[in-house]
Amino acid sequence: MEKSALLTTAPSEAIVPAAPLIETARRVLLFVVFRILILAITVVVAVYLTILIANMGGYVDQIRRAEIREAVSQAMVADPRFRSLPPEQRARLQQELVRQRERYFGLDQPFLLRSVIYLRDALLLNLGRSYQISSDTGSRQVRLILLERLPPTLLLLSTSNILIFFLTLWAGLALSRRYGHFVDRLVIGLTPLSSGPAWFYGVFLILIFAAFLRWLPFGGMVDVPPPPDALGYALSLLRHLILPTLALTLSNFFINAYANRTFFLIYAGEDYVEMARAKGLRGRDIERRYILRPTLPNILTSFAIVLITSWTGAPILETVFNWPGLGRVTYEAIGLVDTPVIVGATVIFAYLLALTVLILDILYAIVDPRVRIGGPGIEQGAP
Repeated sequence: MEKSALLTTAPSEAIVPAAPLIETARRVLLFVVFRILILAITVVVAVYLTILIANMGGYVDQIRRAEIREAVSQAMVADPRFRSLPPEQRARLQQELVRQRERYFGLDQPFLLRSVIYLRDALLLNLGRSYQISSDTGSRQVRLILLERLPPTLLLLSTSNILIFFLTLWAGLALSRRYGHFVDRLVIGLTPLSSGPAWFYGVFLILIFAAFLRWLPFGGMVDVPPPPDALGYALSLLRHLILPTLALTLSNFFINAYANRTFFLIYAGEDYVEMARAKGLRGRDIERRYILRPTLPNILTSFAIVLITSWTGAPILETVFNWPGLGRVTYEAIGLVDTPVIVGATVIFAYLLALTVLILDILYAIVDPRVRIGGPGIEQGAP
């Protein structure tokens, strides 16, 4: 009887640990949903403000109407069929053509109503047609223009940011081991160089390595004409990628290496680290288990700032290097007052930034054991 009783109670005891897992999964889900909701509201507000600014509060509509009237008037003057018409009939026909053009571009509706419709279409990536910019295939569809320019931007920024993250992580650890060394003082002294934007360093890199030494190309993504074979194309792409990646690295290396070094030094002086050293643990094990892990949230925060800054600074950098990315087409659209492209590029940047922040928030909650997802906050106990 005792044996049978034990057998019947064992399964119920085995099911008990599943409750904390379900509660954790619920908290993670609520955390992700809450963050997505907050980021969605932020994106909607940012895109709508961009629509208002890009249209200058409706003033761009007046410019478009004047351009339509001018274009219709010139077309009628150049066409001999209209020149023979009486002035009254020609004027009525001109007004009708203007109304048709305005209706085609949606200019017959109030700007506030159009701005709301434009916001809905922009968030759904139904971006309409560009006024002046075309894709490499000749299409005026804004969606195709941006999708064509998005991969080069992702390639450049992902390569440079991954390089910056791991390079500054290694440099911070190396400097923390050599506190007070000449190299340590040198990096601290060079930290103000990170105040310069990446495009600023890009100009000097082009002058040195492209104009003077002629080692690397001035700009672009590949040689013209592109190499026919895959290996030659990859090597050409790599050569063109060096200078913009180096510019981004120089702009962010010193400040991030100094920040990582400071975090490592702060945590290296904790009591539990001294206890680990007293136990005879190896220096590498102490760094990995007791210094690197607790500093990861701070490192991820610094990396998030670098990543967001690089997204917002891409237009000028890509213009300097003639890189055919999303930033360069945004810069061109601003100069041409091409509102659909400006709004479309802003939507893509907003989605990329929101996705970046969401991923970093999740990573932050994973690497920091003090964060209680869905709970009252962060426990401030020792790591």
